[in-house]
Amino acid sequence: MVRLCHQLALECEELPWPFHQQVLVPGGHSISLSYEFLVPCLCIEASYPDHDSPRSKRCPFRDQPAVYGPELWSSVHFHDYSASSKDQMAMVLSASCPLHPQATLCWREAADETAPCHDVPNSTASEEEQAYTLDKVDVHPQLCFRFSYGNSSHVECPHRQETAWNVSVKARGLQLHLRLTSSIAAAFTAALCQHRGGQCEPEAPLYTVTLPEGSAPGELALLLPVQVLGSCVLVWRSDVRFARKQLLCPDISRRHFGLLGLALVLGLVVTMLLLNCRGGWRPTAGAPGGRPVLLLYSPDSEEHLGLVCALAERLRAGLGCDVRLDLWEAGCVGQTGALPWLYAQRGRVGRQRGTVLLLWSRGSTQLFRRWRVGAASSVPGDAHDIFGAAMACLHGELGAADRGGGWVLAYFSRLCSPRDVPRPLRPLPTYRLPRQLPGLLGALRGSPPAPRRCRRGRAEGLLHQLLQAGAGGGSPPPRDPRAAAGT
Repeated sequence: MVRLCHQLALECEELPWPFHQQVLVPGGHSISLSYEFLVPCLCIEASYPDHDSPRSKRCPFRDQPAVYGPELWSSVHFHDYSASSKDQMAMVLSASCPLHPQATLCWREAADETAPCHDVPNSTASEEEQAYTLDKVDVHPQLCFRFSYGNSSHVECPHRQETAWNVSVKARGLQLHLRLTSSIAAAFTAALCQHRGGQCEPEAPLYTVTLPEGSAPGELALLLPVQVLGSCVLVWRSDVRFARKQLLCPDISRRHFGLLGLALVLGLVVTMLLLNCRGGWRPTAGAPGGRPVLLLYSPDSEEHLGLVCALAERLRAGLGCDVRLDLWEAGCVGQTGALPWLYAQRGRVGRQRGTVLLLWSRGSTQLFRRWRVGAASSVPGDAHDIFGAAMACLHGELGAADRGGGWVLAYFSRLCSPRDVPRPLRPLPTYRLPRQLPGLLGALRGSPPAPRRCRRGRAEGLLHQLLQAGAGGGSPPPRDPRAAAGT
Protein backbone atom coordinates (compact mmCIF):
# COMPACT_ATOMS: atom_id res chain seq x y z
CA MET A 1 0.00 0.00 0.00
CA VAL A 2 1.46 3.36 -1.07
CA ARG A 3 0.22 6.90 -0.36
CA LEU A 4 1.38 10.52 -0.26
CA CYS A 5 1.15 12.54 2.98
CA HIS A 6 2.32 15.72 4.70
CA GLN A 7 4.74 15.11 7.55
CA LEU A 8 3.82 17.28 10.53
CA ALA A 9 5.19 17.17 14.06
CA LEU A 10 4.05 13.64 15.05
CA GLU A 11 2.25 12.07 12.13
CA CYS A 12 1.99 12.15 8.36
CA GLU A 13 -1.41 13.63 7.48
CA GLU A 14 -3.41 12.70 4.43
CA LEU A 15 -3.48 15.03 1.46
CA PRO A 16 -6.74 16.90 0.87
CA TRP A 17 -9.29 15.60 -1.58
CA PRO A 18 -8.97 14.76 -4.51
CA PHE A 19 -5.26 14.01 -3.94
CA HIS A 20 -5.85 11.59 -1.09
CA GLN A 21 -5.42 8.04 -2.34
CA GLN A 22 -3.94 4.69 -1.24
CA VAL A 23 -2.85 2.38 -4.03
CA LEU A 24 -2.00 -1.32 -3.85
CA VAL A 25 1.17 -1.86 -5.86
CA PRO A 26 2.16 -5.41 -6.91
CA GLY A 27 5.81 -6.27 -6.43
CA GLY A 28 8.05 -5.13 -9.24
CA HIS A 29 5.54 -2.60 -10.56
CA SER A 30 5.51 1.23 -10.51
CA ILE A 31 2.72 3.68 -9.73
CA SER A 32 2.08 7.42 -10.28
CA LEU A 33 0.60 9.51 -7.44
CA SER A 34 -0.80 13.03 -7.88
CA TYR A 35 -0.14 15.96 -5.53
CA GLU A 36 -1.27 19.60 -5.43
CA PHE A 37 1.99 21.37 -4.45
CA LEU A 38 5.57 20.19 -4.21
CA VAL A 39 6.38 21.26 -0.64
CA PRO A 40 9.15 20.35 1.86
CA CYS A 41 6.92 18.11 4.00
CA LEU A 42 5.57 16.01 1.10
CA CYS A 43 6.46 12.38 1.86
CA ILE A 44 5.86 8.86 0.44
CA GLU A 45 4.62 6.22 2.86
CA ALA A 46 4.56 2.46 2.08
CA SER A 47 3.42 -0.59 4.06
CA TYR A 48 2.14 -4.10 3.53
CA PRO A 49 -1.64 -4.49 3.52
CA ASP A 50 -1.45 -6.73 6.58
CA HIS A 51 -2.93 -5.36 9.79
CA ASP A 52 -0.40 -3.47 11.96
CA SER A 53 2.29 -3.81 9.31
CA PRO A 54 5.35 -1.53 9.80
CA ARG A 55 5.35 1.63 7.67
CA SER A 56 8.29 2.97 5.71
CA LYS A 57 8.48 6.68 4.88
CA ARG A 58 10.66 8.82 2.63
CA CYS A 59 10.62 12.69 2.40
CA PRO A 60 12.87 13.34 -0.61
CA PHE A 61 12.20 17.12 -0.98
CA ARG A 62 12.85 18.33 2.57
CA ASP A 63 16.47 19.32 1.94
CA GLN A 64 16.13 20.36 -1.71
CA PRO A 65 14.74 23.94 -1.78
CA ALA A 66 15.67 24.33 -5.44
CA VAL A 67 13.03 21.68 -6.25
CA TYR A 68 10.05 22.93 -4.27
CA GLY A 69 10.84 26.69 -4.39
CA PRO A 70 8.50 27.74 -7.23
CA GLU A 71 5.47 26.00 -5.71
CA LEU A 72 6.12 26.60 -2.03
CA TRP A 73 4.38 30.01 -1.79
CA SER A 74 1.39 28.88 -3.85
CA SER A 75 0.59 26.43 -1.04
CA VAL A 76 0.46 29.20 1.60
CA HIS A 77 -2.63 31.30 2.40
CA PHE A 78 -1.94 34.82 3.69
CA HIS A 79 -4.52 36.38 5.99
CA ASP A 80 -4.08 40.16 6.24
CA TYR A 81 -5.06 41.81 9.53
CA SER A 82 -3.31 45.16 8.92
CA ALA A 83 -6.60 47.03 8.57
CA SER A 84 -7.41 46.40 12.23
CA SER A 85 -4.73 48.88 13.38
CA LYS A 86 -3.67 52.25 11.98
CA ASP A 87 0.07 51.70 12.39
CA GLN A 88 0.68 47.94 12.52
CA MET A 89 1.18 45.41 9.75
CA ALA A 90 -0.06 41.93 10.64
CA MET A 91 -0.35 38.74 8.58
CA VAL A 92 -1.11 35.16 9.57
CA LEU A 93 0.08 32.22 7.46
CA SER A 94 -1.80 28.96 7.02
CA ALA A 95 0.06 26.24 5.13
CA SER A 96 0.14 22.48 4.72
CA CYS A 97 3.71 22.44 6.06
CA PRO A 98 4.84 23.96 9.38
CA LEU A 99 6.89 26.74 7.79
CA HIS A 100 8.59 29.52 9.78
CA PRO A 101 9.91 31.95 7.16
CA GLN A 102 11.47 35.32 7.99
CA ALA A 103 9.45 38.42 7.15
CA THR A 104 10.89 41.89 6.40
CA LEU A 105 9.49 45.03 4.80
CA CYS A 106 10.01 46.16 1.24
CA TRP A 107 8.36 48.85 -0.89
CA ARG A 108 7.21 48.48 -4.46
CA GLU A 109 7.89 51.12 -7.08
CA ALA A 110 4.38 50.70 -8.51
CA ALA A 111 1.10 48.95 -7.78
CA ASP A 112 2.06 46.03 -9.99
CA GLU A 113 2.99 42.50 -8.93
CA THR A 114 5.89 42.53 -11.41
CA ALA A 115 7.36 45.79 -10.07
CA PRO A 116 10.60 45.52 -8.04
CA CYS A 117 10.27 45.57 -4.25
CA HIS A 118 13.13 47.37 -2.48
CA ASP A 119 14.16 46.11 0.96
CA VAL A 120 13.66 48.37 3.99
CA PRO A 121 16.62 48.09 6.42
CA ASN A 122 16.09 46.86 10.00
CA SER A 123 12.45 45.92 9.44
CA THR A 124 12.23 42.28 10.57
CA ALA A 125 8.74 41.34 11.80
CA SER A 126 8.15 39.34 14.96
CA GLU A 127 6.61 35.85 14.58
CA GLU A 128 4.48 33.80 16.93
CA GLU A 129 2.66 30.68 15.72
CA GLN A 130 2.91 31.84 12.11
CA ALA A 131 1.48 35.30 12.97
CA TYR A 132 3.80 38.11 11.79
CA THR A 133 3.50 41.66 13.17
CA LEU A 134 5.47 44.88 12.81
CA ASP A 135 4.60 48.09 14.68
CA LYS A 136 5.02 51.77 13.74
CA VAL A 137 4.25 51.20 10.06
CA ASP A 138 2.35 53.47 7.69
CA VAL A 139 0.17 50.74 6.17
CA HIS A 140 0.14 51.22 2.41
CA PRO A 141 -0.69 48.87 -0.50
CA GLN A 142 2.86 49.24 -1.81
CA LEU A 143 4.62 48.71 1.53
CA CYS A 144 4.79 44.91 1.68
CA PHE A 145 6.15 41.87 3.56
CA ARG A 146 8.92 39.85 1.95
CA PHE A 147 8.79 36.27 3.27
CA SER A 148 12.05 34.29 2.92
CA TYR A 149 12.51 30.53 3.38
CA GLY A 150 15.75 28.88 2.35
CA ASN A 151 16.75 30.38 -0.97
CA SER A 152 13.16 31.23 -1.91
CA SER A 153 11.18 34.41 -1.20
CA HIS A 154 7.71 35.81 -1.79
CA VAL A 155 6.29 39.37 -1.58
CA GLU A 156 2.83 39.79 -0.08
CA CYS A 157 1.28 43.26 0.07
CA PRO A 158 -1.65 44.44 2.20
CA HIS A 159 -4.90 43.21 0.67
CA ARG A 160 -6.75 46.43 1.36
CA GLN A 161 -6.16 48.91 -1.46
CA GLU A 162 -7.56 51.98 0.31
CA THR A 163 -5.06 54.20 2.08
CA ALA A 164 -5.56 56.03 5.36
CA TRP A 165 -4.36 59.28 3.81
CA ASN A 166 -3.93 60.87 0.40
CA VAL A 167 -2.12 63.91 -0.92
CA SER A 168 -2.40 66.04 -4.03
CA VAL A 169 -0.26 68.95 -5.20
CA LYS A 170 -0.90 72.00 -7.35
CA ALA A 171 1.41 74.78 -8.49
CA ARG A 172 0.03 78.15 -7.40
CA GLY A 173 2.19 81.11 -8.24
CA LEU A 174 5.70 80.49 -6.92
CA GLN A 175 4.61 77.87 -4.43
CA LEU A 176 3.38 74.30 -4.26
CA HIS A 177 0.06 73.78 -2.49
CA LEU A 178 -0.21 70.34 -0.86
CA ARG A 179 -3.68 69.13 0.11
CA LEU A 180 -3.66 66.24 2.60
CA THR A 181 -6.76 64.23 3.51
CA SER A 182 -6.43 61.79 6.41
CA SER A 183 -8.84 59.49 8.21
CA ILE A 184 -6.42 58.96 11.12
CA ALA A 185 -4.51 61.17 13.54
CA ALA A 186 -0.99 61.46 12.15
CA ALA A 187 1.90 63.79 11.36
CA PHE A 188 3.02 64.39 7.80
CA THR A 189 6.29 65.79 6.49
CA ALA A 190 7.10 67.17 3.06
CA ALA A 191 10.36 68.24 1.44
CA LEU A 192 11.44 69.42 -1.98
CA CYS A 193 13.80 67.16 -3.90
CA GLN A 194 15.75 67.12 -7.14
CA HIS A 195 16.35 64.03 -9.28
CA ARG A 196 19.99 62.95 -9.14
CA GLY A 197 21.17 59.60 -10.43
CA GLY A 198 17.68 58.15 -10.58
CA GLN A 199 16.94 59.09 -6.96
CA CYS A 200 15.05 62.02 -5.46
CA GLU A 201 16.44 62.66 -1.97
CA PRO A 202 14.66 65.16 0.32
CA GLU A 203 16.40 68.49 0.90
CA ALA A 204 16.18 70.82 3.88
CA PRO A 205 14.06 72.43 5.11
CA LEU A 206 11.38 69.92 6.10
CA TYR A 207 7.74 71.06 6.39
CA THR A 208 5.50 69.27 8.90
CA VAL A 209 1.80 69.41 9.66
CA THR A 210 -0.16 67.35 12.22
CA LEU A 211 -3.70 66.08 12.61
CA PRO A 212 -3.94 65.76 16.44
CA GLU A 213 -5.21 62.72 18.30
CA GLY A 214 -8.94 62.87 18.94
CA SER A 215 -9.69 65.17 16.02
CA ALA A 216 -12.17 64.21 13.33
CA PRO A 217 -10.93 63.07 9.90
CA GLY A 218 -10.28 66.09 7.76
CA GLU A 219 -7.98 68.03 5.48
CA LEU A 220 -4.59 69.62 6.05
CA ALA A 221 -2.62 72.02 3.87
CA LEU A 222 1.07 72.73 3.35
CA LEU A 223 2.63 75.51 1.26
CA LEU A 224 6.11 74.95 -0.17
CA PRO A 225 8.10 77.48 -2.21
CA VAL A 226 9.13 76.46 -5.73
CA GLN A 227 12.91 76.77 -5.80
CA VAL A 228 13.49 75.84 -9.45
CA LEU A 229 11.39 74.69 -12.36
CA GLY A 230 10.94 70.93 -12.31
CA SER A 231 10.90 70.66 -8.51
CA CYS A 232 9.35 67.53 -7.06
CA VAL A 233 8.14 66.98 -3.52
CA LEU A 234 8.33 63.95 -1.21
CA VAL A 235 5.54 63.42 1.33
CA TRP A 236 5.47 60.81 4.10
CA ARG A 237 4.08 60.04 7.55
CA SER A 238 6.64 61.15 10.08
CA ASP A 239 5.02 59.81 13.27
CA VAL A 240 5.90 56.18 12.43
CA ARG A 241 9.16 54.28 11.99
CA PHE A 242 8.48 52.76 8.58
CA ALA A 243 6.79 54.82 5.89
CA ARG A 244 6.87 54.92 2.13
CA LYS A 245 7.79 58.34 0.72
CA GLN A 246 5.32 59.44 -1.94
CA LEU A 247 6.86 61.38 -4.83
CA LEU A 248 4.81 64.07 -6.57
CA CYS A 249 6.07 66.11 -9.51
CA PRO A 250 3.52 68.83 -10.34
CA ASP A 251 2.89 69.73 -13.93
CA ILE A 252 3.93 73.35 -14.45
CA SER A 253 1.59 74.02 -17.35
CA ARG A 254 1.76 76.92 -19.77
CA ARG A 255 -0.49 79.13 -17.72
CA HIS A 256 2.07 78.96 -14.91
CA PHE A 257 5.02 79.80 -17.14
CA GLY A 258 3.64 83.30 -17.74
CA LEU A 259 3.31 83.93 -14.00
CA LEU A 260 6.75 82.52 -13.26
CA GLY A 261 8.27 84.69 -15.97
CA LEU A 262 6.39 87.70 -14.62
CA ALA A 263 7.77 87.15 -11.13
CA LEU A 264 11.32 86.52 -12.35
CA VAL A 265 11.37 89.67 -14.46
CA LEU A 266 9.92 91.63 -11.53
CA GLY A 267 12.84 90.41 -9.45
CA LEU A 268 15.27 91.52 -12.13
CA VAL A 269 13.71 94.99 -12.38
CA VAL A 270 13.72 95.50 -8.61
CA THR A 271 17.35 94.42 -8.54
CA MET A 272 18.15 97.04 -11.18
CA LEU A 273 16.48 99.71 -9.06
CA LEU A 274 18.41 98.63 -5.99
CA LEU A 275 21.70 98.64 -7.85
CA ASN A 276 21.02 102.09 -9.31
CA CYS A 277 20.19 103.38 -5.84
CA ARG A 278 22.73 101.33 -3.91
CA GLY A 279 24.36 104.40 -2.41
CA GLY A 280 21.15 105.40 -0.67
CA TRP A 281 19.65 102.00 0.09
CA ARG A 282 22.39 100.17 1.99
CA PRO A 283 21.32 98.50 5.25
CA THR A 284 22.00 100.42 8.41
CA ALA A 285 25.49 99.80 9.71
CA GLY A 286 25.68 97.46 12.64
CA ALA A 287 22.33 95.85 11.83
CA PRO A 288 23.08 92.38 10.43
CA GLY A 289 20.47 91.39 7.90
CA GLY A 290 18.94 94.88 7.85
CA ARG A 291 15.69 95.90 9.52
CA PRO A 292 13.09 93.12 9.91
CA VAL A 293 10.09 93.28 7.58
CA LEU A 294 6.95 91.22 8.28
CA LEU A 295 5.24 90.79 4.91
CA LEU A 296 1.47 90.16 5.04
CA TYR A 297 -0.88 89.64 2.11
CA SER A 298 -4.13 87.95 1.07
CA PRO A 299 -3.73 84.77 -1.05
CA ASP A 300 -6.52 85.70 -3.44
CA SER A 301 -4.88 85.18 -6.85
CA GLU A 302 -1.88 83.52 -8.46
CA GLU A 303 -0.74 86.85 -9.91
CA HIS A 304 -0.69 88.46 -6.49
CA LEU A 305 1.08 85.51 -4.84
CA GLY A 306 3.75 85.47 -7.54
CA LEU A 307 4.46 89.17 -7.15
CA VAL A 308 4.49 88.89 -3.34
CA CYS A 309 7.13 86.13 -3.45
CA ALA A 310 9.26 87.92 -6.02
CA LEU A 311 9.18 91.24 -4.15
CA ALA A 312 10.00 89.51 -0.86
CA GLU A 313 13.02 87.80 -2.40
CA ARG A 314 14.31 91.06 -3.88
CA LEU A 315 13.89 92.88 -0.57
CA ARG A 316 15.90 90.22 1.17
CA ALA A 317 18.61 89.78 -1.45
CA GLY A 318 18.89 93.39 -2.69
CA LEU A 319 18.02 95.61 0.25
CA GLY A 320 19.30 93.28 2.97
CA CYS A 321 15.97 93.20 4.82
CA ASP A 322 15.25 90.36 7.20
CA VAL A 323 11.95 89.43 5.53
CA ARG A 324 9.52 87.28 7.51
CA LEU A 325 7.05 85.52 5.16
CA ASP A 326 4.75 82.65 6.09
CA LEU A 327 5.51 80.86 2.81
CA TRP A 328 9.18 80.67 3.79
CA GLU A 329 8.42 79.41 7.30
CA ALA A 330 5.70 76.85 6.59
CA GLY A 331 7.35 74.34 8.94
CA CYS A 332 7.36 76.78 11.86
CA VAL A 333 3.81 77.92 11.06
CA GLY A 334 2.65 74.29 10.98
CA GLN A 335 4.29 73.47 14.32
CA THR A 336 3.38 76.57 16.33
CA GLY A 337 0.11 77.50 14.62
CA ALA A 338 -0.72 80.42 12.32
CA LEU A 339 -1.86 82.91 14.96
CA PRO A 340 0.96 82.32 17.49
CA TRP A 341 3.45 82.68 14.63
CA LEU A 342 1.90 85.98 13.51
CA TYR A 343 1.83 87.51 17.00
CA ALA A 344 5.40 86.37 17.70
CA GLN A 345 6.62 87.95 14.46
CA ARG A 346 4.70 91.18 15.11
CA GLY A 347 6.28 91.46 18.55
CA ARG A 348 9.74 90.80 17.17
CA VAL A 349 9.36 93.41 14.42
CA GLY A 350 8.11 95.94 16.97
CA ARG A 351 11.02 95.36 19.34
CA GLN A 352 13.57 95.80 16.54
CA ARG A 353 11.82 98.86 15.09
CA GLY A 354 11.06 97.09 11.85
CA THR A 355 8.11 97.39 9.49
CA VAL A 356 4.94 95.41 8.79
CA LEU A 357 4.45 95.59 5.01
CA LEU A 358 0.83 94.92 4.04
CA LEU A 359 0.51 94.20 0.30
CA TRP A 360 -3.06 95.01 -0.73
CA SER A 361 -5.19 93.79 -3.65
CA ARG A 362 -8.82 93.75 -4.71
CA GLY A 363 -9.16 90.34 -3.06
CA SER A 364 -7.85 91.86 0.17
CA THR A 365 -10.79 94.27 0.13
CA GLN A 366 -13.30 91.43 -0.03
CA LEU A 367 -11.58 89.53 2.79
CA PHE A 368 -11.44 92.73 4.86
CA ARG A 369 -15.21 93.15 4.53
CA ARG A 370 -15.80 89.56 5.62
CA TRP A 371 -13.50 90.08 8.60
CA ARG A 372 -15.42 93.23 9.67
CA VAL A 373 -18.74 91.34 9.50
CA GLY A 374 -17.32 88.52 11.61
CA ALA A 375 -15.75 90.94 14.11
CA ALA A 376 -19.01 92.88 14.45
CA SER A 377 -21.03 89.71 15.08
CA SER A 378 -18.42 88.33 17.53
CA VAL A 379 -18.00 85.18 15.42
CA PRO A 380 -14.79 83.33 16.38
CA GLY A 381 -12.15 83.63 13.65
CA ASP A 382 -10.46 80.80 11.83
CA ALA A 383 -7.37 79.67 13.73
CA HIS A 384 -5.47 79.40 10.43
CA ASP A 385 -6.50 82.80 9.01
CA ILE A 386 -3.32 84.89 9.14
CA PHE A 387 -4.89 87.72 7.13
CA GLY A 388 -7.88 87.99 9.49
CA ALA A 389 -5.61 87.94 12.53
CA ALA A 390 -3.46 90.65 10.94
CA MET A 391 -6.54 92.83 10.44
CA ALA A 392 -7.51 92.37 14.08
CA CYS A 393 -3.98 93.28 15.17
CA LEU A 394 -3.89 96.35 12.92
CA HIS A 395 -7.36 97.44 14.05
CA GLY A 396 -6.19 97.40 17.66
CA GLU A 397 -3.05 99.37 16.89
CA LEU A 398 -4.90 101.97 14.83
CA GLY A 399 -7.10 102.61 17.83
CA ALA A 400 -4.10 103.11 20.08
CA ALA A 401 -2.05 106.23 20.53
CA ASP A 402 0.58 105.32 17.93
CA ARG A 403 -2.10 105.17 15.20
CA GLY A 404 -0.65 102.08 13.57
CA GLY A 405 3.02 102.98 13.80
CA GLY A 406 5.28 100.50 12.07
CA TRP A 407 2.69 99.52 9.43
CA VAL A 408 3.08 100.31 5.73
CA LEU A 409 0.62 99.52 2.95
CA ALA A 410 1.54 98.98 -0.71
CA TYR A 411 -0.30 97.78 -3.79
CA PHE A 412 0.50 96.92 -7.40
CA SER A 413 -1.18 99.47 -9.64
CA ARG A 414 -2.56 96.94 -12.14
CA LEU A 415 -3.98 94.65 -9.44
CA CYS A 416 -5.50 97.33 -7.25
CA SER A 417 -6.46 101.01 -7.07
CA PRO A 418 -6.55 103.61 -4.26
CA ARG A 419 -10.33 103.15 -4.04
CA ASP A 420 -9.82 99.50 -3.08
CA VAL A 421 -8.04 100.49 0.14
CA PRO A 422 -10.69 100.58 2.92
CA ARG A 423 -11.20 103.94 4.59
CA PRO A 424 -9.99 102.76 8.04
CA LEU A 425 -6.62 101.84 6.52
CA ARG A 426 -6.02 105.03 4.54
CA PRO A 427 -4.13 106.78 7.38
CA LEU A 428 -1.31 104.27 6.84
CA PRO A 429 1.65 105.28 4.67
CA THR A 430 0.61 103.93 1.26
CA TYR A 431 2.80 103.29 -1.78
CA ARG A 432 1.73 102.57 -5.33
CA LEU A 433 3.97 100.08 -7.11
CA PRO A 434 5.97 100.38 -9.24
CA ARG A 435 5.84 104.20 -9.36
CA GLN A 436 6.52 104.74 -5.68
CA LEU A 437 8.91 101.83 -5.18
CA PRO A 438 11.85 104.06 -4.14
CA GLY A 439 9.67 105.65 -1.48
CA LEU A 440 8.69 102.21 -0.18
CA LEU A 441 12.34 101.15 -0.04
CA GLY A 442 13.14 104.28 1.93
CA ALA A 443 10.33 103.55 4.38
CA LEU A 444 11.56 100.00 4.89
CA ARG A 445 15.10 101.28 5.41
CA GLY A 446 13.86 103.75 7.97
CA SER A 447 15.03 106.89 6.19
CA PRO A 448 13.72 109.14 3.40
CA PRO A 449 14.67 108.10 -0.13
CA ALA A 450 17.36 109.88 -2.14
CA PRO A 451 15.75 110.25 -5.57
CA ARG A 452 18.61 112.29 -7.04
CA ARG A 453 20.80 109.15 -6.97
CA CYS A 454 18.24 106.97 -8.76
CA ARG A 455 17.94 106.66 -12.51
CA ARG A 456 14.68 104.78 -12.31
CA GLY A 457 12.63 105.96 -15.30
CA ARG A 458 13.53 103.12 -17.66
CA ALA A 459 13.27 100.42 -15.00
CA GLU A 460 9.92 101.68 -13.75
CA GLY A 461 8.58 101.86 -17.29
CA LEU A 462 9.55 98.24 -17.89
CA LEU A 463 8.03 97.16 -14.57
CA HIS A 464 4.84 99.09 -15.32
CA GLN A 465 4.43 97.34 -18.67
CA LEU A 466 5.25 94.02 -17.04
CA LEU A 467 2.49 94.44 -14.48
CA GLN A 468 0.04 95.36 -17.21
CA ALA A 469 0.89 92.19 -19.11
CA GLY A 470 0.59 90.08 -15.96
CA ALA A 471 -2.78 91.54 -15.01
CA GLY A 472 -4.10 91.11 -18.53
CA GLY A 473 -3.31 87.40 -18.65
CA GLY A 474 -0.27 87.79 -20.86
CA SER A 475 -1.78 89.95 -23.63
CA PRO A 476 0.35 92.89 -24.83
CA PRO A 477 -0.53 96.05 -22.89
CA PRO A 478 -1.41 99.33 -24.60
CA ARG A 479 1.49 101.73 -24.78
CA ASP A 480 1.48 104.26 -21.98
CA PRO A 481 3.55 107.37 -22.73
CA ARG A 482 3.78 108.17 -19.03
CA ALA A 483 5.38 104.81 -18.36
CA ALA A 484 7.86 105.36 -21.17
CA ALA A 485 8.76 108.71 -19.68
CA GLY A 486 9.15 107.24 -16.19
CA THR A 487 6.54 109.52 -14.60
